[in-house]
Amino acid sequence: MAEVRATWLTTTANRALATPADTEATMAALADIGLNTVYVECWKNGYTQYPSDVLARTIGHRQRPGSALQDPSDKAGAPARDLLGETLAAARRHGLHHVAWFEYGFMAAHGATHNHLRRLKPHWLSRDIRGGEVAPNGFVWMNPLHPEARAFLLDLTLEAIGRYGFDGVQFDDRIVWPYVTMGYDDHTRSVYAAEHGGRQPPENARDPAWMRWRADKLNALAAEFCAALRAARPGLMVSLSPAVYPWSWEHYLLEWPQWARWPETRRWHEFVPQAYRTSYAAFESTWLEQTEALRATGAYRPQELVAGIRLEGEGPESDWDQLRRSIELVRRLGQGGHSLWFSKGVLGTHAAALKAFYGGRVASPRFPATPR
Repeated sequence: MAEVRATWLTTTANRALATPADTEATMAALADIGLNTVYVECWKNGYTQYPSDVLARTIGHRQRPGSALQDPSDKAGAPARDLLGETLAAARRHGLHHVAWFEYGFMAAHGATHNHLRRLKPHWLSRDIRGGEVAPNGFVWMNPLHPEARAFLLDLTLEAIGRYGFDGVQFDDRIVWPYVTMGYDDHTRSVYAAEHGGRQPPENARDPAWMRWRADKLNALAAEFCAALRAARPGLMVSLSPAVYPWSWEHYLLEWPQWARWPETRRWHEFVPQAYRTSYAAFESTWLEQTEALRATGAYRPQELVAGIRLEGEGPESDWDQLRRSIELVRRLGQGGHSLWFSKGVLGTHAAALKAFYGGRVASPRFPATPR
């Protein structure tokens, strides 16, 4: 059956993209296993993983300086490369469809990282009621309501679309409200006051009307982003890999199932909920909940729903039986396929079992059968 068989590629906690030779070997191995799609990290910790004039105008650097760490856990800065161009060329050579993953979205920095974006654009940052800029998730976020921050992220994405021939763009659970407790920065307060007769936002971050107001602003942003990306290149796939619903609403004011209801020019093409669970029973329960959340909108299109399945992360690795049964559940539901978090487990523990299970390549339902 035609299905998305994907994985995410990141520079964190693995060497899949550590050098150009590693990139080439990784794409060859993923194709040999039977995958057809890669979501490749290109925006991370305040820096692009490719040369960007938009970034240069904003912080004075065209991409991450070699002296800057990709992750706080790094021991030294790695030389900057055009990782987006490099991975795209390697993916094409091995028949893999390539989606540019703007992983960090509105996330500006790790809480412990004082990068250029955080230092130079403090007025872009979202804050809690005490004025703190580090959200409960441990990260510093740009305010999705700030017009300059919004324009920056959109322009960054449009620039990449215009420069590279990748097949799609993906955002995830970081193109959201920074956290339900955030939104007390000066800009958000001023917008709220202008729309509420001068009143300030409620001190209770979970006040239902205050949550609704922020969620509506985020929904408007998502529709605007999608329309702009699709206009920039007709046929470009616009993908979202959100946290699972309703957890995403309760913590990030993200009601992504509603994004499937919008008119064609603003509607996102693909949803890859991160149903990362450590047992099959937990995955099944969570996945059926995601399916029902989309059904409830009246805009359920099974082929647009792709399962984000965990191979590793915090806690024990997923075993093969759990992984197999999770994929088979999605197949029984007639949905779009699956993406595995993340490439380290695909290339390591489960490589042989996945190759035998897939039994060869199939074209992704998202794209033509041959690479473009």
